[in-house]
Amino acid sequence: MKTLNDAVINHAFFHGMKPEHLAVLTKEIKTATYKAGDVLFREGEPAKEFYLIESGKIALEAREWAAGTTLVQNLGAGQVLGWSWLFPPFVWHLQARAVEPTAVIILSGAHLLVIAERNHDFGYELMKRMAQIVIHRLQASRKWLLGQQTKSALDG
Repeated sequence: MKTLNDAVINHAFFHGMKPEHLAVLTKEIKTATYKAGDVLFREGEPAKEFYLIESGKIALEAREWAAGTTLVQNLGAGQVLGWSWLFPPFVWHLQARAVEPTAVIILSGAHLLVIAERNHDFGYELMKRMAQIVIHRLQASRKWLLGQQTKSALDG
């Protein structure tokens, strides 16, 4: 049977990390499950956690106070969620909502930041991986915006 520690260190995000770096990941972890419609976090709330999505689907949404929420991207099993805990002001910039029943492993962002500051080799590895996620999400957002522009042009 797969343990929680095994699930963390075998997650694709951490693939290829040194064993000594993987060892620090298994501290201060927990699991959570969400029903369809549950909100994991809202824009503007303190960002403290890093999510490894085990199963299900999560919608990242931008909140437009006048028009409600707009889908930015869907994330699923094997993906990660959340990098706002890395950068001041340490608040979420989007909302995350479960689209279907979802299970996640949650790592403490504060713990990861402390370890990264103490061990710059670990911090560098973590930041390289996070930068890839940021780039991927920005490209997905760019494609979505281009699609919206095309749709508007065709509708207009």
